[in-house]
Amino acid sequence: MKKILIIQTAFIGDVILATPVISEFKRIFPDCQIDFLLRKGNESLLANNPWINEVFILDKKKGKYVEFKRLIQLFRSNHYDEIINLHRYLSSGILTLLGGAKKTTGFNSNPLSFFYTHKLDHSLTQGKHEIVRNLSTIKRFGASSMVRPSLFPSDDDFQYVNSFIHGDYFCLAPSSVWFTKMLPIEKWIELIELINNKGKIYLLGGPGDFDLCQAILQKSNATNIENLAGKLSFLQSAALIKSAKRNFVNDSGPLHICSAMNARVTAFFCSTITDFGFGPLSDDVKVLEVEKLACRPCGIHGHKECPKGHFRCGNDINIEI
Repeated sequence: MKKILIIQTAFIGDVILATPVISEFKRIFPDCQIDFLLRKGNESLLANNPWINEVFILDKKKGKYVEFKRLIQLFRSNHYDEIINLHRYLSSGILTLLGGAKKTTGFNSNPLSFFYTHKLDHSLTQGKHEIVRNLSTIKRFGASSMVRPSLFPSDDDFQYVNSFIHGDYFCLAPSSVWFTKMLPIEKWIELIELINNKGKIYLLGGPGDFDLCQAILQKSNATNIENLAGKLSFLQSAALIKSAKRNFVNDSGPLHICSAMNARVTAFFCSTITDFGFGPLSDDVKVLEVEKLACRPCGIHGHKECPKGHFRCGNDINIEI
């Protein structure tokens, strides 16, 4: 096996959970060339990864068909031995089939999987972790069934965040793409009251999370809290998360950053459940959720609002540290 392309054009966490396929493939085939395709905005997640040859970016803002044509031509010119598609939707299936590889591998949930050389089951009802499902795509080569994901903050990343570290500190990442995956603001305030005198508190997120973090900061009575949303890169956030006394996250991207850094983490699962396969993998893990709630889970990804109108899966979580 000489050249492979891995495709994962979904969200931040999905890219992080794809990294074990990279590391295992490189372990099995040390001399192989591994390229990776992801969506624009996620490329810095794979910076400094020693096992990747090149990262390609799908920028849908340039026009889907223009981008597809460009990428298909590029992939065909690279003459891949195999394309491994970890994304389960039509767009990536098209790129996989038209990419000119000798073999194609992916999940049977992709609409075009019928045409793949190898297709694997992707079930959210069997309690398997997403990493186990991802690694099943290269199991035939002797891949391990579970490997912790990996990120590679640089020395500069660690040096930059060292300016924020003065004794114990906590990192809180309160946002998510989906409303019903987010612990309510009042619960974050309750958490802050519990840890207020135990160390510095940093609120983390992207630029679009700044207002949410600021609202939490302003409603809290803490004086040792700082809003870093939008001020750190992915890998700078990972460097800060690594040494936190504890990280508090939703079922979202920061959870998987914690897994990649083996950082201490408490994860809040509101409308979703760990049995879907996206739970934390650090050595020190606590999951807080409302068990035996009839309407939970209400969906794989969550919703923009609670379908029942009460959001008990978030409002009834008991906060503890």
